[in-house]
Amino acid sequence: MKVLVLGAGVVGVATAYYLWKDGHEVTVVERQPGPGRETSYGNAGGLCPSFAGPWAAPGMISKVLKLSVQRDSPIRFSPLPEPRKVAWVLQWMRNCNAERFRVNKLRMQRVAHYSLQCLREIASGEDLPSFDFHEGGTLQIFRTPAELDLGRLSAKALEEYGVPWRILDAADISALEPAMAHSRATVAGALHMPADASGDSYKFSQGLAAFLQQRGVDFRYGVRIDALEREGDAIGAVRTSQGPLRADAYVVALGSHAPFLVRPLGLNLPVYPLKGYSITVPVSDPDAVPRMAVMDEHNKIMISRLGNRIRAAGMAELTGYGLGLNPARKKLLVDVVGELFPRGLDWDQVEFWAGLRPMTPDGPPILGRTRWSNLFLNSGHGSNGWTQSCGTSRIVADIVAGRQPAIDLDGLTAERFHA
Repeated sequence: MKVLVLGAGVVGVATAYYLWKDGHEVTVVERQPGPGRETSYGNAGGLCPSFAGPWAAPGMISKVLKLSVQRDSPIRFSPLPEPRKVAWVLQWMRNCNAERFRVNKLRMQRVAHYSLQCLREIASGEDLPSFDFHEGGTLQIFRTPAELDLGRLSAKALEEYGVPWRILDAADISALEPAMAHSRATVAGALHMPADASGDSYKFSQGLAAFLQQRGVDFRYGVRIDALEREGDAIGAVRTSQGPLRADAYVVALGSHAPFLVRPLGLNLPVYPLKGYSITVPVSDPDAVPRMAVMDEHNKIMISRLGNRIRAAGMAELTGYGLGLNPARKKLLVDVVGELFPRGLDWDQVEFWAGLRPMTPDGPPILGRTRWSNLFLNSGHGSNGWTQSCGTSRIVADIVAGRQPAIDLDGLTAERFHA
C-alpha cells in the first residue's frame, strides 16, 4: 500500500519508520528543508514517562490566573478572545478536576511507557547515528519544604502507575548527581525516577530519516501542504505546492498546524499551541554538569545532558502561533541553569529557541482513524511529543495495517471529543 505521511517532525518520521517496517511504499511531505526543524528541534530532551501527565490538573485554573500576572512567571496567557483558543480553554477547564486528571494521566502513562520501550527497540535494533541517548533517569528537585511535601504526594501517586521512585535528601542528591554539589540554589530535596531517559529528538529525526531514505522511503522537503481533496468517503489526494500527491492512505502528523488542514473536512481537532523556550549551551567541563535530566520544579524548567551540550527548556505561553524570541525568557533560563550549575558551561555560545507544543485540552494525543476511510491522525502530543512519538507512531501504523495495537486505545482517539 502507498502511504503519505504529512509532516517530518519526530512524530512523522517515526510514523514513516513503522509504516516502512510493514512493507508499505512511504512518502513523507514536509514544508521545511529537512526533518525535525520545528517543534522537534529544540525541546527539553527528556524522555520522561514518569512525568507524562496532563496540563489540565486540579488547581491549575487558579494557578494559571495567579502566575499570569507575575513578571517572571513561567506561564503567559493572552486575553485576546480568539475563537479557537476560547473553545480550547473551556474544554481544558472542564478537565481541571481530580477525576478527569486521574483518567487522563493514566491514558498518557500508558502511551509514554510503551513509547520508551518502542524507542529502545529502534535504538538497539537499527544502525542509527548517535542521538545522545542516556538512560540515567530524571531528578526532580524541590527548592522549598512545601514543594518537597507535594513531591512526596506525587511519589505515592506514581505507585498507581507502576513508576519506580525514590525521595532524596540534600546529601543523597549530590551522591547521585555530583554536579549538584556546586549548586548555588537552596534545595530541600528531590525525587529520583530511574526509569526515565533523555536524548536529542532533532538528531533522532535526522538519523532515522536518513536511515529510511537509504531504504527507499521518499522524503519531499520544501513542499507546502495546501489541502486534502475528498473523493467520496475517502481522501483522493493532497494538494501541495508541487501539485497533487496521491496515495492509498494518509497520516496527518503536522503538530499544531493539523487542525487547519482537517477543518475543511468537517473535523474539529481541539489542538492548540502552547509556546515554550529553550537554550542549548556547550559543555566546557563534563564533570561539572549533570549526567541525567534535572527538573527544577520551582521554575518548571527541564535541564538535559545531550552529549557535549546542556539543554534547558520550559515556559508555557498560550498566545497563538507566533515564534518571536522574548529576551526575558532567555534570561530566566540562563539564570536558572547558572544558579543550579555554575561551572562547566560555555556561556559565550548560547542558542536560544522557541517552539509550539500541540496541546489537547485533556492531555492525551489524538490517534487513529477519522470519518474519512483512509485518513489517519497522529496529533496532539503536547509537551510529551518526544516521549510519546515512537509509541503513537507504532499504534497508528498498526491501525493503518488493520492490526490491533499493543495497548488499549481507550481515550486516545478523536471519538472522546464527540461522545
